[in-house]
Amino acid sequence: MNTMSRVEPRGNPSFFRLFENMLGEPFFTHAPASALIEEGTLPLDISEDESSVIVRASLPGFRKEDVDIEVHDGVLTIKASRTEEHEEHGERFYRKERRTGSLSRRVALPSVVLEHEAKADLSNGVLTLRLPKSPKEQPRKVRIG
Repeated sequence: MNTMSRVEPRGNPSFFRLFENMLGEPFFTHAPASALIEEGTLPLDISEDESSVIVRASLPGFRKEDVDIEVHDGVLTIKASRTEEHEEHGERFYRKERRTGSLSRRVALPSVVLEHEAKADLSNGVLTLRLPKSPKEQPRKVRIG
């Protein structure tokens, strides 16, 4: 059986791994700058139509009072946290994970939006944001004349 194996260079193998890691950094890749802002664990769907950027986030069990949304300089930040202080009497808990939790996500938006006109709705555990696109960023038809 013929198998290939990786041969580490002579000398300092950690230097070789450091060099490989460096080549994987965003500076050396062709990813757009907007892809560099991506933090958090909140699952999102981001789409757009002709007039708006639409963001949907899964927030099961969260109320609107639990959610904080910010849009600044083309970056959307969503934070959600909840705690429940209610204790069940007469039960001995082995795990107690459902009563507290937090999620967050910070991501660059694909278009320039009118931040002050954003609308948000939280229904059935899904947060839906509609962010109108800036008119100066929308395509314009040019007449040949």
